[in-house]
Amino acid sequence: MKESLDIESRDSLIAYRIERAYGSLQEAKLMAEGGFYNASINRLYYACYYMAVALLLKNNISAQTHSGVKTMLGMHFTSKGKLSISASKIFATLFEKRHSSDYDDFVYCDQEMFDELYPKAEAFIEEVKELIESSSNNTEKDI
Repeated sequence: MKESLDIESRDSLIAYRIERAYGSLQEAKLMAEGGFYNASINRLYYACYYMAVALLLKNNISAQTHSGVKTMLGMHFTSKGKLSISASKIFATLFEKRHSSDYDDFVYCDQEMFDELYPKAEAFIEEVKELIESSSNNTEKDI
């Protein structure tokens, strides 16, 4: 986001992104149940992406692209030990899987891939949610 947001707008946008993350996680389940595995992996990625964007917003970090979000997570959170390496790796994996399943020819995701990635995406979302909440607690202490 290029424009500057006031605190209330920023907090509303963070809450919206978190809501979208959990909604996309549910969408991923529904897509997988219907046998739409490429779409389910897409939704897993977006669930994590929305949560990552919420974390960046919470910390006033800007990213203009999906690659930028991945880079900012690494630079500001993983490299500083705030986000686990495993969480960073699952985001990178979902980033690549989503991109290849959306844009490359003859790429098929399957139930096994979904079953492997779903719990990892859930873990990513919960870890990032804890970071967002701890950012809130730190902000309240600083005031």
